[in-house]
Amino acid sequence: QVQLVESGGGLLQAGGSLRLSCVASGRTINSYTVGWFRQAPGKEREFVAAISFSWNVISTYYADSVKGRFTISRANAKNTVYLQMNSLKPEDTAVYYCAAVIATTTKKFEQEYDYWGQGTQVTVSS
Repeated sequence: QVQLVESGGGLLQAGGSLRLSCVASGRTINSYTVGWFRQAPGKEREFVAAISFSWNVISTYYADSVKGRFTISRANAKNTVYLQMNSLKPEDTAVYYCAAVIATTTKKFEQEYDYWGQGTQVTVSS
C-alpha cells in the first residue's frame, strides 16, 4: 500500500506559477504510474497529467487544457512527483489530487488508479 500527500497549493494571480509535490510513502514509486487530477467547484474530477517509468524511460501525458503550461516530473530517489504549473489561469482553480497505480504506461482515467492523496487547493485570481 502506498500513501500519497500533496503540497504546494496556494492563492495566486493569473499568469503566475506554482509547483505541486506528491510525496509517496509506504512503497517506492519506481513501479508506479502517477497522475494528477483536479476538481473545480461544481465540476467532475478531470485528468491533468500522468507520468510513468519503465526500463529507465519516462513517459508523460497531458490533458490538452494544460499542455505547454504544465510539466509533470518525478524524482524516484525522493519518492516524489511534481507538477510545475506556469501561466496559470482562473480556470485552473481547483483541488489538485495525485494518484498512483502499479503500471508501466501512463493512465488518464481515474478508475485506473488505486491510490489517492487528499488534495491541495489551487486558487488563481484574475
